[in-house]
Amino acid sequence: MGITLAYLGLLVLIPLAGVFILTSQMSWEDFWRVITSRQVVASYKVTFGVSLAAASANAVFGLLVAWVLVRYHFPGRKLIDGMVDLPFALPTAVAGIALTALYNQNGWLGKFFYGIGIETAYSQVGIFIALTFIGIPFVVRTVQPVIEDLDSEVEEAAASLGASRLRTWFRIILPVLIPAMLTGFALAFARAVGEYGSVIFISGNMPLRTEITPLIIVKFLEQYQYAEATAIACVMLIVSFTLLLIINLLQRWTESIGQQRN
Repeated sequence: MGITLAYLGLLVLIPLAGVFILTSQMSWEDFWRVITSRQVVASYKVTFGVSLAAASANAVFGLLVAWVLVRYHFPGRKLIDGMVDLPFALPTAVAGIALTALYNQNGWLGKFFYGIGIETAYSQVGIFIALTFIGIPFVVRTVQPVIEDLDSEVEEAAASLGASRLRTWFRIILPVLIPAMLTGFALAFARAVGEYGSVIFISGNMPLRTEITPLIIVKFLEQYQYAEATAIACVMLIVSFTLLLIINLLQRWTESIGQQRN
């Protein structure tokens, strides 16, 4: 217990407390001026809005990828299963450069999107692509073990009682997977909110349009304005913790409903 508390204190609690202590050096007027400036508020909308969108997309497509990897056997399955973890091992700056090269106007994939009128690189769409890329392993690796533990006999019993595949999916399989999906969603969202390296290259960093909040924090730090940087960090911490708390409460609620059904 002592080692655990010391570890959490040194690496988690003390740094977080330091953020609030540095922020407390500012007056309330200065704090409010910093966190509600037009540029900072615009970055909140980009960071949290696109992060929620990317985490939601990962929750859906991550479930699909996990289901295919568990339930289907095909050539190259192990290779694809290994590639899911690539965003974990790949440096974020490398991922950002690679995605920018692929999705800019002259890139292999960007040519197609720009041809149909969709701007990918240097736009919020590009940020969405980057955050989806770095977040999907969290959902896949969270949902995959749950799918592996599902008893196929339950599905066979439902089919023998006349339930269609769609009804079996929504009434039997999905309720079991929802808690794991919410956990994967929370992890993907938390990673996306704090992501920096893979986003700054593909976003274009245009103020009021594609500038993310972590970049503004870095700018304040480079100018030795530590109190201003920690003030914005406090806002991000509070909003992130609130959203994660709501997600955890939803997860417990779905688990309690599942237990009542059982």
